[in-house]
Amino acid sequence: MIAASAVPPAAGIGLRFQHHQAVLETRPDVAWLEVHTENYMGGGPAIRTLEAIRRNYPISLHGVGLSLGSSQRLDAVHLGRIGEVVRRIEPGLVSEHLSWSSVGGSYLADLLPLPLTEEALEVFCRHVEQTQSALRRPILIENPSSYLQYGHSTIPECEFLATIAQRTGCGILCDVNNIYVSACNHGWDASAYLASLPRQAVGEIHLAGHTLKEIEDGQALRIDDHGSPVASAVWALYAEALARFGPVATLVEWDTDIPPLEVLLAESAHANDMLEKAEHALAA
Repeated sequence: MIAASAVPPAAGIGLRFQHHQAVLETRPDVAWLEVHTENYMGGGPAIRTLEAIRRNYPISLHGVGLSLGSSQRLDAVHLGRIGEVVRRIEPGLVSEHLSWSSVGGSYLADLLPLPLTEEALEVFCRHVEQTQSALRRPILIENPSSYLQYGHSTIPECEFLATIAQRTGCGILCDVNNIYVSACNHGWDASAYLASLPRQAVGEIHLAGHTLKEIEDGQALRIDDHGSPVASAVWALYAEALARFGPVATLVEWDTDIPPLEVLLAESAHANDMLEKAEHALAA
């Protein structure tokens, strides 16, 4: 089995159920694969298939349901089930989101934004530390896409994320598409956001497509729907990220209107070309 730490500084793709069989049968030329952890917590054929795929590829586990930003205690049962998947798959990376998604035992089908305050920062850091202790490994935290901001937030999101990494020793999953989407929606400077993240903490980068929606009064809102090719402006921001962070393991996400596997592989090939250029620039 490939070593658990072997997610390389190359481009991978998000593995969805539609492509399980093709990946098993054709073994496409891709550096690594990432899956949503919750899809494999039920045992049965799904995780057995992932174990078979794991024999040929490094795997990253990307969680969407732990709700690290909730003010209530972490769900110990949910965390325990994540731990079981981690033990079975031995992933190279484990990640979660800067968000919350549950309250009072009810889970909401969304990654909801946090009020960026000192109180929320303390809660989030405590939950990250508890998660890392339970899993016996550091995790990565992904910056969200957002469509609203709390009026009483006092800490810029990039600073909030950097402080979490500093206090807990976790890494950062830098979602370049999310930075671009949020920057457009709120009037942030996307380049300044990148420049605020600590270089040594960024352990993975995400790329994805998004949709532009027209709303009231002629305004537009960008929606992070992971259902289209990476936009040219996001590729440009990715080039800036590589210039700052160097070659970093990069994932192409595509979760809705999932295309043939070949489309994902073409997107990852483009990312690999950019990674190689960044590596050559560092060596020059």
